Amino acid sequence: MLAFPLLFCISVAHAGYYPTDSTIEGRWDIVVHQSDREVPSWLEVIRSGVHTLVGRFVGGGGSARPISKIYYDAGKFHFSIPPQWERSDNDLTVEGTFRGDSLSGTLTNPDGKSYQWSAHRAPKLQRTTAPIWGKPIPLFNGKDLQGWHPSGKTNQWEAVSGVLRSPRSGSNFITDGKYTDFKLHIEFRYPRESNSGVYLRGRYEVQIEDEDGTEPYNNQISGVYGFLSPSEQRVKKAGEWQTYDITLVGRLVTIVFNGKTVICNQEIPGITGGALDSREGEPGPIYLQGDHGPIEYRNIVLTPAK
Repeated sequence: MLAFPLLFCISVAHAGYYPTDSTIEGRWDIVVHQSDREVPSWLEVIRSGVHTLVGRFVGGGGSARPISKIYYDAGKFHFSIPPQWERSDNDLTVEGTFRGDSLSGTLTNPDGKSYQWSAHRAPKLQRTTAPIWGKPIPLFNGKDLQGWHPSGKTNQWEAVSGVLRSPRSGSNFITDGKYTDFKLHIEFRYPRESNSGVYLRGRYEVQIEDEDGTEPYNNQISGVYGFLSPSEQRVKKAGEWQTYDITLVGRLVTIVFNGKTVICNQEIPGITGGALDSREGEPGPIYLQGDHGPIEYRNIVLTPAK
């Protein structure tokens, strides 16, 4: 395993703006109540100048979307954003009511279907002391699927000669164990034009995607999807084994990609699309995306903080 440079890299994180309970401004962990399931979402409300509220929104899929203006008056608010991956030309619209430490309202998708939702302020997840690391835990034994379960009713994942592989699109794969702060070493390989991701605590996706080494961006490989861009692109060619060494402490993440620190102690603002839930204050599993094409993993080792 590679050494983790968390204590030696220059921190670019900042305290951020956390308003008091008397304002709608801030970050909110949302649950959208659909008939058959609860869909996690996330909202950030920011003041722009003196009079205007703007923000960002994360739905059940896709990446964080900018909100150009949030209309707010006397505890009521609403906003709309254009479609992202939805197959419709209509906007997504959100209406809600602000009550102290909670929000609630109605979300209407571009397909016209409406759902009720509720939200609470997202936790800051600030740590007051440096972590003390425990013993490394192999999450994959190289022989079978012990310690993991699929997200769906069918499972295409298999263990072959020390490799955890998903030969085709299907279910995502989730650890039985849940974790808070940790260091994760994981190696992966994909064929051309494939796509996957490693979800930290089941909520924050570190992107994996076949790239040609162009200018790094937050929806490309080694970025935290929709939020954090790598400082440079260290991707290898499709078909080669590649490595992530990831340290997550509270909201602060450091990502070493193929031996190079590309994200250094930066804050993850909120959940990314595809998160298992929006309960950011709780431990969560490691989950591997298996619904975007073939992918292989090996040497998956997690070192938890005590």
